Amino acid sequence: MQPVNLFKLASLQAEWLSVRQSAVAGNIANADTPGYRAVDVEPFEKMLGRSGVSLAATQPGHFGTRPDEVSFKTRDDDRTTAALPSNNTVVLEQELMKSGEVSREFGLNTAIVKAFHRMTMLSVKV
Repeated sequence: MQPVNLFKLASLQAEWLSVRQSAVAGNIANADTPGYRAVDVEPFEKMLGRSGVSLAATQPGHFGTRPDEVSFKTRDDDRTTAALPSNNTVVLEQELMKSGEVSREFGLNTAIVKAFHRMTMLSVKV
């Protein structure tokens, strides 16, 4: 059984959040560009299924996954349905909500890493 490295997982999520924030910022920057199609990054959960972090079946009823190559893929934003007269699909309200989600997830990621680091340091203290 391979141990789950929390620091690796947190680092992977931080990279994913960086890519997602770049996609959101690009959408906002191109809000007035005619014909621009809003993009987003595939969900972290979907990407995690292809990462080096794997689940191990320790009981007959458990499901395992197979690790594949990790990549952050952008895709057309399927939550954006309204096309403006300029054929642009960026909705600023949705992009600002996504930006808030990214900010909250960065904060949570950082808090978890800090807590795990503090716990690790306490366990090795003499």
